[in-house]
Amino acid sequence: MNYRDTFVATIALALGTLAIAGVIASGAYGQAAGAEARGVHALSTVLAQAIGADAAPTTLAAAPEVTR
Repeated sequence: MNYRDTFVATIALALGTLAIAGVIASGAYGQAAGAEARGVHALSTVLAQAIGADAAPTTLAAAPEVTR
């Protein structure tokens, strides 16, 4: 039983590694990371505007608008 578990775990690890490598190589990972960064930036800009420039930290208040 132990041999079978080791074999299945090794195959699962290899398939998972290949799947992650395929996602990174396809460019989908970079696109998703960029979209997440734009979303976080947009959220921080809206938060800074809602709080007000006086109460917001300088990093949020000085953030430029999001361009798409």
